Amino acid sequence: MTNPLLAPWDTPFALPPFDKIADADFAPAMEAALAEGRAAIRAIAENPEAPTFQNTIEALELADATLDRVAGVFYNLAGSDSNPAREALQRDFAPKLSAYSSEITNNAALFARIDDLWQRRETLGLTDEQMRVLYLTHRSFTRSGAALEGPARDRLTEVKSRLAVLGTEFTQNLLADEREWFMPLTEADLDGLPDFVVTAAREAGREKGQDGPVVTLSRSLIVPFLQFSPRRDLREKAYRAWTARGMTGGKTDNRAITAEVLALREERARLLGYDSFAAYKLETEMAGSPQAVRDLLMRVWEPARAQAEADADKLAAMLHEDGINGELEPWDWRYYAEKRRAAEHDLNEAELKPYFRLDAMIEASFDCAHRLFGLEFRPLDVALYHPDARAWEVTRNGDHVAVFIGDYFARGSKRSGAWCSAMRSQKKLGGDTRPVVVNVCNFAKGDPCLLSYDDARTLFHEFGHALHQMLSDVTYGSISGTSVARDFVELPSQLYEHWLEVPEVLDRHARHATTGAPMPPALRDRLLAARTYDMGFQTVEYVASALVDLDFHDGPAPADPMAAQAGTLARLGMPRAIGMRHATPHFAHVFAGDGYSSGYYSYMWSEVMDADAFEAFEEAGSPFDADTAARLERFILSAGGSAEADALYTAFRGRMPGVEALLKGRGLDRAA
Repeated sequence: MTNPLLAPWDTPFALPPFDKIADADFAPAMEAALAEGRAAIRAIAENPEAPTFQNTIEALELADATLDRVAGVFYNLAGSDSNPAREALQRDFAPKLSAYSSEITNNAALFARIDDLWQRRETLGLTDEQMRVLYLTHRSFTRSGAALEGPARDRLTEVKSRLAVLGTEFTQNLLADEREWFMPLTEADLDGLPDFVVTAAREAGREKGQDGPVVTLSRSLIVPFLQFSPRRDLREKAYRAWTARGMTGGKTDNRAITAEVLALREERARLLGYDSFAAYKLETEMAGSPQAVRDLLMRVWEPARAQAEADADKLAAMLHEDGINGELEPWDWRYYAEKRRAAEHDLNEAELKPYFRLDAMIEASFDCAHRLFGLEFRPLDVALYHPDARAWEVTRNGDHVAVFIGDYFARGSKRSGAWCSAMRSQKKLGGDTRPVVVNVCNFAKGDPCLLSYDDARTLFHEFGHALHQMLSDVTYGSISGTSVARDFVELPSQLYEHWLEVPEVLDRHARHATTGAPMPPALRDRLLAARTYDMGFQTVEYVASALVDLDFHDGPAPADPMAAQAGTLARLGMPRAIGMRHATPHFAHVFAGDGYSSGYYSYMWSEVMDADAFEAFEEAGSPFDADTAARLERFILSAGGSAEADALYTAFRGRMPGVEALLKGRGLDRAA
């Protein structure tokens, strides 16, 4: 029988035929895709005709069409709905895909053709986009070791293969720890918890096959439990389990993996002629150098730490008023911060949450996209990979733009966090290809599903990434959508969060889940007034993680990453009652792959721009100003990686921003 991954897809919008794909189809499809890719690469490298942009660069762009198709389906499923068969396939595919990538960059004949074009680039009559693609292709090959020879080239191939295997192991160990741990709760343990936490705990218990409620390591459940449970002993137990992911001992312990990863990354950088992995990684980012990153992070760290220390004193006083001796602990912070927010801002999560129904927030994100960019969203009745996933056709003026898939609920088969990916990216080369974009979140299931304000921001954040993919308008897939500098990729997502704070958006969409009544203006105003509440804590836990990441890679690799982590935190004067947002053994951004390695700072680098970018709308007099939205689409959302990030931002805004808007947006300008 024909493998459904390889046969033509006659489904609506050429979506993957999920109802026909079995796990057993992936291995033969991957082998066929790799064989097809190798044949295409060989044909390019051995072409007797002189190199041209079309027979070399464009041919290279099209060489992996089947591989992109198969991998696009598989890796989306592996992250959002894993099972033992898919985990085994991941382990099998990792070294094979690494070897395939190395074969391409190590192909001397292929690189000679690319280098010949690069040397003659000014005589080729290329468009700006073609020149950009040639530049990026040549740079990618060079940074992948194409110019290396002999033992150095062979060793780099070995290093990259081992890193691919380790990244897969890290991810699967973390998923196993998150999947296997849960804390049963008695009915008495539910005292003091608001209804939405109780409902989520009961739903989590059913998902785990338990007779009663449980707390899991899903952020959307464990965070509200830490906020509301008056049982300090249970808060401590839950917090310790949450922060122990990846370092529980046994076969899922990630500590040895992190040490090996860091050593191999340093070796990789030195083989390529760089002083450190950070220097290698940051060369192609907006920041450009480790020092530029450190300067930004430290400028934010000092006022954030001062604010956090002042807040810690107030929370400790509340702890002592409850008759508890001793110091404020990390499992106390969220509980007392929530009580303080209720006292100082007349706000509590239980009062807010009914106004942030999941379906209403999805509609809010769609409505903003319609008002800004003219997009329309129509639900689709199509086969998808999981019953929780749903799909929409995205159109504009009646024309098909994309298919958007949303997969919002936490489950044991899904890795933690939230992300955006594309099963198919936009491009025009070889025919107009429209994207299939996926947003994955981990919200606690309920009936109805109610989000925290932070959850709603996450939904808007990931949809900002989705817009970057959906509105992409380039010829070449290698620069499509989110294929931009890592410290630029978070600009569209973080910018889109600002529309959740627009009063008219809340007035229209933040309606009570039971009564349908809009959020009272007084409550809305208190919510917006408190948006920088506890920002010292939030900034400290993030910046500490970013600085640990930078220290890991800016110099010799530490033999003991946990000791190095402790050293960085001690040097910073980390407040004792605040933990890193991502401790090393579960720091998936950094160790599940190279994506955010030496790059976790990028959220804050992008925040400098997103704070300034939203001010462009404010200066125009409306958060939905049509001219500003058109410039945002033209120069940011549709442009992909067609130009350097600073050039794209300057084209949109007229200048590059300073850090002042970021400090103001976080309420740290006064602390500074």
